[in-house]
Amino acid sequence: MNDTISKPDWIAVDWGTTHLRVWLMDNRGEVLDHRCSDQGMGVLARGTFEPTLRAMLSDVPGAKALPVIICGMAGSRQGWAEAPYASVPCPPPGVAQATRFQVDGLAVHILPGIKQDTPADVMRGEETQIAGFLAREPTFDGILCLPGSHTKWVHISAGEIVSFRTYMTGEMFALLGKQSVLRHSVDTTEWDQTAFDAGLSDTLSRPADLAAKLFSLRAEALLHDLSAPAARARLSALLIGAELASAKPYWLGQQVVVIGTTQLANAYHGALAQQGVAVRSADVGDLTLEGLTAAFHHLTGGPK
Repeated sequence: MNDTISKPDWIAVDWGTTHLRVWLMDNRGEVLDHRCSDQGMGVLARGTFEPTLRAMLSDVPGAKALPVIICGMAGSRQGWAEAPYASVPCPPPGVAQATRFQVDGLAVHILPGIKQDTPADVMRGEETQIAGFLAREPTFDGILCLPGSHTKWVHISAGEIVSFRTYMTGEMFALLGKQSVLRHSVDTTEWDQTAFDAGLSDTLSRPADLAAKLFSLRAEALLHDLSAPAARARLSALLIGAELASAKPYWLGQQVVVIGTTQLANAYHGALAQQGVAVRSADVGDLTLEGLTAAFHHLTGGPK
């Protein structure tokens, strides 16, 4: 946070389940200041979104009367105000589809998420990252992989989100590693790449054995002194391998871009490369902010 804060022209907000990120922006899309908190949707009651945001902006000149562009869980049913889903196939939705309202001078625009009826799937927040990616690469045609707690595989063509599929792989890894019998075997932050590579190959060859292979991590730790770094890497490989086996219709024969450069994103990149996929990684910088900025420029007719 800067000691001296210039008056912004608008406010960009990424309101997730566990986090709140706020950027003070000028009309050209330049960041004047950035702040964040743990006041995500998951810890807020419906009537507390406005005071929470105003508290974040209490020291900002002119913040009581500014446009605010918001993406993420603030638009969920349990959020500030529900922003109905756009249906695929569609471009990443922008301010034209936003839920809009005025609150004591704030002109609030909450961007909608995206839904898919068959197979049933939804996203909130990732569509703004996708908008940021397409602002960089408007002619991209292929697959975006967005690793996370709920990894998304998204088919992009002609500037539209054609279809997508969500996998709870990251959340399953966290639950198994912290709340299952495996927690004693994977209690480390270290990583064994050799164990990951071997586990991935094994899982892709026999994905139906996933449940048995998960318990074998515990058994090998007890009987054969399997190290925690190797067990943790193999747990990740088992889950990502099962995901890749299921998501094969998305990545087979496609150009794939993995969004992010975290350890998790690198694991997906390496796993896809092992399968001979034409894969590259995109250093996101902040695609969410780029997507929010694109929405603001659409609202105002472009950078000033």
